[in-house]
Amino acid sequence: MKKSHALYIGGEWRDSLSKETLETRNPANQELLAEVPRGKAEDMEVAVTTARKTFESLEWQEFPVEVRGRILYDIAAKLRRDAEEIAQMETLDTGKPISQGRNDVEASARYFEYYAGMADKIFGETIPVRHDILDYTVREPVGVTAHIIPWNYPLQITSRSTAAAIATGNTVVVKPAEDTPLTALKLAELFAETELPKGVFNVVTGYGYEAGAALINHPEVNHITFTGSVQTGMAVMEAAAKNIVPVTLELGGKSPNIVFEDCDMDNTADWVVKSVVQNAGQTCSAGSRLLVQKTVKEEFLQKVKERMLAVTLGKGVDDPDLGPVLSEKQYERIEKFMQTAREEGAQFVCGGERVSVEGCKDGYYFAPTIIDNVRVDSEVAQEEIFGPVLSVFTFEDEEEAVKLGNNTQYGLVTGVWTENIGRAHRLAKRIRAGQVFINNYGAGGGVQMPFGGYKKSGFGREKGLEALRNYTVLKNVAVKM
Repeated sequence: MKKSHALYIGGEWRDSLSKETLETRNPANQELLAEVPRGKAEDMEVAVTTARKTFESLEWQEFPVEVRGRILYDIAAKLRRDAEEIAQMETLDTGKPISQGRNDVEASARYFEYYAGMADKIFGETIPVRHDILDYTVREPVGVTAHIIPWNYPLQITSRSTAAAIATGNTVVVKPAEDTPLTALKLAELFAETELPKGVFNVVTGYGYEAGAALINHPEVNHITFTGSVQTGMAVMEAAAKNIVPVTLELGGKSPNIVFEDCDMDNTADWVVKSVVQNAGQTCSAGSRLLVQKTVKEEFLQKVKERMLAVTLGKGVDDPDLGPVLSEKQYERIEKFMQTAREEGAQFVCGGERVSVEGCKDGYYFAPTIIDNVRVDSEVAQEEIFGPVLSVFTFEDEEEAVKLGNNTQYGLVTGVWTENIGRAHRLAKRIRAGQVFINNYGAGGGVQMPFGGYKKSGFGREKGLEALRNYTVLKNVAVKM
């Protein structure tokens, strides 16, 4: 792995203007992986100005849409060509198990492949007005799009939004998380190998309060895509409002698995555990709440406990079930919630503490945790912990299950586990979440499936055809015949 990196602006690799750098470390043991430029406002000014100039250029305005699509197909092929290298890079940078890193690379390739196929299929429509007027609509690119990327799925989330933005004819500026910037820069390397006009894809690394703030406040940005916390999402909205810029926000979640007595308990228990330990629970859509029907609570909870205790921990490159949490800061956040649970008298069924992994004394590994008897109004029940922590609640009937399921400020994902198809559809209708999975959870993360939330989980939708709306603006044309 390269030890030093550069910004990618206008098809060129360059140092930050300040020449300052920041470090990225391996969460498994905190070893230094690489240094990347500490981009600041002046670097972001160059990037956005370059993206604007490229967007307005005749070269890009007249660039054939079918060639645009072929380039995105080419990126998908290059991701698969370098899949193992990129997966290793993602694993070392984020700490996640290598099998999950490999899945992330394949998912990223699928995003480029999927939106490549849509590049020449952005349709308008004709509208009947009167006999002497031809009225029609066209969807045009919004312009320069800003992409603020979180640290938990850096490659996937960079790919899903930039692929859609470029497919629809925009130019993009990416600000990856300062903790996990490496695969966004690798993606820039892949774009540099293509015939894409220079300045369409740009990457500026740096801190959120410097580079990120400069990007979301820049008057030449026409759309902001942000994935991250509610608090930062509010700041993004405030900045966007000043420039009257639309935003797509994919924020936090406190997603429940609702388990009825008639479910396939062994299969359901498998999925409940997978949904909360994937990426060490550092997933906005993690199934962090277990709502189980009282009649089967003890039996089902025992199955979940057995599976949680069997989870293996270790370095991501060794492909355990569970890798480390990202950093000391993330560990301290989890520990704060554990202390709250203890003070409130909650019962720890298993876990609840940091664990040691041989050869990784500086890594922050947290035991898979189940907490029962949690107050429904507790921070533990209401707030995103972002760790491998499952809170347990019980319900008597459908009505109580729906009430509990909707009883947070979030509404991102819900799993419903039952053999009663009528019940499943009734809950799917009443649950306030952007995705409802019945007898599965995540559906393999399908790129075709619109993803986003209700309430404070954000608005707008990523993935699928719906995401194309984020990056286009509708124009109506009326012709007097």
